[in-house]
Amino acid sequence: MGDVPGSAAEVFGAGLPDAERFAALLERHGVERGLIGPREVDRLWERHLLNSAVIGECVPKGARVVDVGSGAGLPGIPLAIARADLELTLVEPMARRVEWLTEVVDELDLDVRVIRGRAEERAVRAEVGEVDVVTARAVAPLARLAGWCLPLLREGGMMLALKGASARDEIARDATAVARAGGGEAKVSECGVGLVEVPTTVVIVERIRPRTPAQGKRRRNTVGARPKRAG
Repeated sequence: MGDVPGSAAEVFGAGLPDAERFAALLERHGVERGLIGPREVDRLWERHLLNSAVIGECVPKGARVVDVGSGAGLPGIPLAIARADLELTLVEPMARRVEWLTEVVDELDLDVRVIRGRAEERAVRAEVGEVDVVTARAVAPLARLAGWCLPLLREGGMMLALKGASARDEIARDATAVARAGGGEAKVSECGVGLVEVPTTVVIVERIRPRTPAQGKRRRNTVGARPKRAG
């Protein structure tokens, strides 16, 4: 796993001991339980824990946050450790990963809820409600992600999608699908500049009021309409 980076204390603050315990759990069980690849063990801090936690820069204080497709607990668990003020829910469909997430939450005594299911399921949406922020890391292309995540947000809430070098290409390719799902113009932000070796690239999409079919129909009906004659 290597030494704990000096920036970890700044990122996690009082939660650093819990971050170290989470890293130890991933090192001990991550590969055998299919949560991370063998080559990831030596770069847990930079590539996974810090990479996840620094997105807290984009999350408002006291926000209600849902981490979709949480998997090994990334970015949800590091974010919960670094930001104890957040109300955090992890959503994951696979039973063995839900079991892992529940174990970690219990082991670290985190005030985090774990829900088994998919973000697009009606039951999950009903249980989660409308939240302030939805996060997702290595889950799906932006178009599908928008369709799953944006309905979980209140109007004005934000989807934070952790992406790689292809972020801007995805934004250009999937702009129409994002708008159709109720998203505003996607923007790219870099989190952790000066704290991590490679800043985390985050695509931010605000949930706006989607145009209803009725609104579209009214707009179409007025185009080219003849004015009524006076008298």
